[in-house]
Amino acid sequence: MPLLSKYYLPGLAVEDHSIEVPLDWRGTSPAALAGVADPCPSRLVCESAGLDPDPAFAGQKIKLFYRVVCSPENVGRDLPLIVFLQGGPGGACPRLTSPSSDGWVEEAIRHFRVVLPDQRGCGRSSRVDGARMEALAAEARREGADPARRQADYLKRFLADSIIRDFEYLRLSEFDGARWVTLGQSYGGFLTLANLSTFPAGVAAAFTCGGIPHVPASADEVYAHTFPRMLAKTRGWYERYPEDERRMSLVADRAAAGDLRLPDGSLLSVRRLQLCGGGLGMKPAPERLHSMLDMAFSDGDGSCGDALAHAGGDPRKVALFRGFLEDVQTQTDSASNPLYWTLQEFIYADGKLERPIRWSAARQTDSMPEFSEDARPLMLFGEAMFPWMFREDPALVPFADAMDLLMEDTSFGRLYDQVQLAANEVPLQAAVYFDDLYVDSGLQLDTLSRVGRSHAWVTNEFEHDGLHGSEVFRHILAEARDRGDLEGVL
Repeated sequence: MPLLSKYYLPGLAVEDHSIEVPLDWRGTSPAALAGVADPCPSRLVCESAGLDPDPAFAGQKIKLFYRVVCSPENVGRDLPLIVFLQGGPGGACPRLTSPSSDGWVEEAIRHFRVVLPDQRGCGRSSRVDGARMEALAAEARREGADPARRQADYLKRFLADSIIRDFEYLRLSEFDGARWVTLGQSYGGFLTLANLSTFPAGVAAAFTCGGIPHVPASADEVYAHTFPRMLAKTRGWYERYPEDERRMSLVADRAAAGDLRLPDGSLLSVRRLQLCGGGLGMKPAPERLHSMLDMAFSDGDGSCGDALAHAGGDPRKVALFRGFLEDVQTQTDSASNPLYWTLQEFIYADGKLERPIRWSAARQTDSMPEFSEDARPLMLFGEAMFPWMFREDPALVPFADAMDLLMEDTSFGRLYDQVQLAANEVPLQAAVYFDDLYVDSGLQLDTLSRVGRSHAWVTNEFEHDGLHGSEVFRHILAEARDRGDLEGVL
């Protein structure tokens, strides 16, 4: 197992590792690459192994970084493995400072060695950013190829069908093929069902939190369910903090003047301001927004009335505090994780599509005047991507031409095998948050009704990020244990 470093954090023993994986998994399989027998490969494994890899990427390797943690007293003990399937897309594993810094870890290390991979393209796993996009474009030009097409085809290699093959190869090559338990958060639940469709033999039990996709997948269906909840979440915030409605309206009126710049020089448009609602499905997002807006105005006592008075009653001249603008920039830029927005709608692309995705979220908002930039009170977006983001956000600009092509594509990797899922024999325990802003609980339960050996714990006590507290994982682990689903594991 290639060891990069070994050290201790408070309450944690940590090992950092890295391996190489193919950029393009088509034409091979994790078992073939690991040199082990696969006595019963799934239908999706056989389909992918029978495809030709893209000649532009043939033989190319990327790095897969992963971290293994356990409690110091368990160093050297032969504990079962649990692998964390991080949210995203484009999600890196949590950077821990202690067992309690990400709530589920404290319970997990009591029973398991915890494997924390950075998904390909993020964290320390051959990160994809604007510089990488520009390098791909330059390479394509030298070869006389279409730069945008090269970028688009490259980005397709960073979706769930590739991620689960990376992890299966990791299991086979670095953990001696030991079956492991999987824990999927948000997008990690999508990875869970893709993994159970493709590599079920490697999974002893599976847990998901707020992340069961609807199968069959459809971006349009998802946004038809989630945008009305975005309205409800914004209105609920304004109802709880009425002054915030007035503050946000005044900031939006200032942004509508068209000359408001963030500290990095990029434009703060009204529609970019609406992206501040991205976290409204997590706790304590309303309170964070409330605190942020409390410091929005520079003049006087910081109230809307005083800010307007200092501006001579003209909202276009209201002075905004630089610290507030820095907070807005932090909330709405993509510098730390550009793949999150780039791949956002393609997580719903499963195999051959009947029609292109064509900016599904943007089409949904076009039919909902409540989200207009001119509407007051201003409604906020939660986890939705739009074409203008790739022209206004400096971190996303290098992806723009590729996105134009991807939004018209209809051919993607296969993710889910409904026949295999119906016959699933791996115990699956799902935490379903009834009021989840991002992943509709009704759609989750519909999918689970068609997955063998699946069980749902439905609760409205937590928001989408409930796993990061101390209670959710302890609860679903106990449910699975008491049902006998962890027999032979714990």
